[in-house]
Amino acid sequence: MRAGITQVLDRYRRAFLLFTPGQKVVAIVGTAALLLAAFMVFRWAAAPSYAPLYSNLSSEDASAVVDQLDADGIPYEIGGGGGTISVPRDQVYSTRISLSGEGIPSASGDSGYGLLDEQDISTSQFKEQTDFKRAMEGELAATIEAIDGVDTAVVHLALPPKQVFLEEQDPATASVLVDTGGNQLGPDQVQAIVNLVASSIDGLEPAKVTVADATGRVLSDNGDSASGLSSSRNRQVQDYQDQLGSKAQQMLDQIFGPGHSSVQVTAVLDFDKKTTETTTYSRKKDAPTLSESVQSETYSGGATPGTTPGGVVGPDSQLETGAGGTGDGSYQNSSTVRENGVDKVVEQSETAPGTVSSLHAAVVIDTASKQAVDAAQINDLVASAIGLDTERGDTIETSSIPFDTSVADANAAALAAAKSAEAAATRNTWIRNGVLAGGVLLLVGLAWRRSRKNAQAREDATSYVVEQLRQEQASRALQAAEAPTSLALPAFVEPVDGMRDELVALVERQPDEVASLLRGWLVERPS
Repeated sequence: MRAGITQVLDRYRRAFLLFTPGQKVVAIVGTAALLLAAFMVFRWAAAPSYAPLYSNLSSEDASAVVDQLDADGIPYEIGGGGGTISVPRDQVYSTRISLSGEGIPSASGDSGYGLLDEQDISTSQFKEQTDFKRAMEGELAATIEAIDGVDTAVVHLALPPKQVFLEEQDPATASVLVDTGGNQLGPDQVQAIVNLVASSIDGLEPAKVTVADATGRVLSDNGDSASGLSSSRNRQVQDYQDQLGSKAQQMLDQIFGPGHSSVQVTAVLDFDKKTTETTTYSRKKDAPTLSESVQSETYSGGATPGTTPGGVVGPDSQLETGAGGTGDGSYQNSSTVRENGVDKVVEQSETAPGTVSSLHAAVVIDTASKQAVDAAQINDLVASAIGLDTERGDTIETSSIPFDTSVADANAAALAAAKSAEAAATRNTWIRNGVLAGGVLLLVGLAWRRSRKNAQAREDATSYVVEQLRQEQASRALQAAEAPTSLALPAFVEPVDGMRDELVALVERQPDEVASLLRGWLVERPS
């Protein structure tokens, strides 16, 4: 086994010695590059997968964690501006437990509800309230950072103390500063942050939460801010207009083709909140009687002496005398009060803000379109698509004018030029790589051919030398045989195989001397 390995190494060594200086350099550089690539691949495959051990550490806690990891011999990586330390994924929990046993990280770097763990019976009320506020701020910040697009969040709460003997309590407020890393949060995400903070604090209204980004731009639209309310309404109007315009534009693109039509929709929305109450009474003929009251009064008696019956009651409550009048003084009266069932309907309707007051649409068709333009038909189609109501005051106008396509043509030409340049660059890259690969293959082929020629020349030279030596040995043996017996010496014939190996080694060590020797033999060769 050892002899075989030695022979293989000797063969490679002899082949390397036959290379020219340029070939030797190429072989050495190629071998070094191959070994380096193999080392990098092995290192990449053997590198462990790291996972965060702690995040958002203070500088003191990060230093303590790093020192302990160095002492334990655990590999680690530092990121997040020095506040995030990662270790191999399979050692996260064991390392965390080990560090916790050492009291690392310290409680001074805790955030969230961990601040409340150090409180005891001797804690003052002020410190208790301050720790609670800090704990809530830390928990809310960690929760907001879980939202996609938010890298870092800082929450500040203003929680006024509750007053027992005051009718009006000062409202709680909150401010949130988010770092999005250059990204922009959507309105839904901002509203989610506002609702999240408002729902976590007792007595905090969403209108009292302010959200701002790292550039100082206010993202939230507070209800008590006129500018924020106006911005929210404008966004709603724009979204509604874009929705209707997109529907109409898709239909027109199917008819006239893309780029041959344009539609714009203007919506007037009513954001006033209205509440209407309507009471309606109706009576049916067969309505049942709910209640009935009957009252009857009767009086009977004779005429007063000295008076004439039938007189008229005067202002002095006395009967005025009338000539020839008679009467008996009787009186009778009756009344009936009846309550019948009546239908009563009370309706309360509340109009939500954002109802459509009117819609106005404008449609423009390119005269270069291949389809015929019928304004009345286009009006009907667009009106049906976006829900126009002429009785409400909605309007629509359709016009056919030539479109200016210079910008589109320039953009198309620039895009075509960019694609052509990219294709040319790709083609040139392939050509360059092909030429380089062909050159490398050519050099390798030439080197291989030259090495074959050198090997053949070496074999021929070795064979010639061996043959000359064999003939010399034969002639020497013949001379020894013809010499007198007393002067005859024992013939010694060196093994040819061992001689061949020695000659090969000699040719490899001293090629110039061997070449000179061969040239001398060829010159002195007998005819």
